[in-house]
Amino acid sequence: MGNAVLRSGVEAVLRIVYPPHCLSCNAIVGTDDGLCPECWGRTPFITGLVCDLCGVPLPGDDPTEIVQCDDCLRIARPWSRGRAALAYRDNTRRLVLAFKRGDRTDIARAAGTWMGIAAQDIALPDQIVAPTPLHWRRLFQRRYNQAALLSAEMARYLALEHCPDLLLRTRNTGTQEGKGRDARFANMVDSIAVHPRRRALIEGRPVLLVDDVLTTGATLAACAEASYAAGASDVRVVALARTVKDG
Repeated sequence: MGNAVLRSGVEAVLRIVYPPHCLSCNAIVGTDDGLCPECWGRTPFITGLVCDLCGVPLPGDDPTEIVQCDDCLRIARPWSRGRAALAYRDNTRRLVLAFKRGDRTDIARAAGTWMGIAAQDIALPDQIVAPTPLHWRRLFQRRYNQAALLSAEMARYLALEHCPDLLLRTRNTGTQEGKGRDARFANMVDSIAVHPRRRALIEGRPVLLVDDVLTTGATLAACAEASYAAGASDVRVVALARTVKDG
């Protein structure tokens, strides 16, 4: 009892000295890992009716309706269902870029929770959560795989098993930025494989793949194909952010 009271007192003092700050603008907020009201209003969380394959928001009144967007009707998706937490615009872009390029790894905890909430209706029993992998050279340069930080937090929220090295990037594909859709898919051909020591873990089980941003879906498609080739029973995907068309 005494130790608990002491810890509570220390935590209260620390909150006075070091109050929680907004993840985006650094304003003081009431809870850890949160956004201030202004930044929350400028962060486009995806709600309502969404494409069942990629999570992009769609016009409609019934969020339980199973529909697909125009992109997913044109492009064969090698996964069964998909979701995204945020639309990639406004404050979302700021958060993602700070997370990926600004060493703001503290964003992962809140972002992983947002993703877990978005993925609740596509989570399955015995599902294994895995991130899209970075090539070892890219990982050395960046020092962390942002998708792995997100997948760890999301798996914790959903109470699912997490395997950060389930997949390997077998060659350095470089950045996908600036490439068109066809070039992105071509760039990812034969670039992903299941880790040889993880094949027994994936065989016969559903997989939930995690990435930070879903644009064309080329990276997630390569990861899904590798997962199925290694014996996964089902593959679903979740992204922190989904790019959306203007207007």
